[in-house]
Amino acid sequence: GLFSWNEWADALSAEVKKPDAARDGHDYYEHWLSALEKLLATKGVAGKHEIDALAAAWERAAHATPHGKPILLENDPGAHR
Repeated sequence: GLFSWNEWADALSAEVKKPDAARDGHDYYEHWLSALEKLLATKGVAGKHEIDALAAAWERAAHATPHGKPILLENDPGAHR
């Protein structure tokens, strides 16, 4: 309910239609992520700094999680507790 389907379709469409988009679509995920990040910022949910910090926390948690175990944000060794 944060944004409508039309808002999502417009945001994603704008990203995949950029002149630097790969013709074969191999960068689709990056465009999808960029569209989501822009919508989150536009809606005032999270800005670039917050998104980047959360992504870094998930990456640290992933590296700290034993193979085969679920990755949990609480596994982030850099988390401020």
